[in-house]
Amino acid sequence: MKLTDISIGKSGKVTRLNCQGKKRRRLLDLGLIPGTTIRAKQKSPSGDPIAFEIRGATIALRSEETNMVIVEEIEKNKKVS
Repeated sequence: MKLTDISIGKSGKVTRLNCQGKKRRRLLDLGLIPGTTIRAKQKSPSGDPIAFEIRGATIALRSEETNMVIVEEIEKNKKVS
């Protein structure tokens, strides 16, 4: 699923980035590296941008950017075997 689809308060793990060049470099510089956990914190009144918690920092991203980030939603009560 795309990062755009994560509900507020939910978390996901970055699996890949669907972009190249400067856009990819920017997302990587922000900490959106495959395996990183990211949590949707809040939406702006207009719905775009959305604030995300990434590696302890809060970063606002527009849908143009979040559509390029593919994540796997993390279930809160998921048991590890």
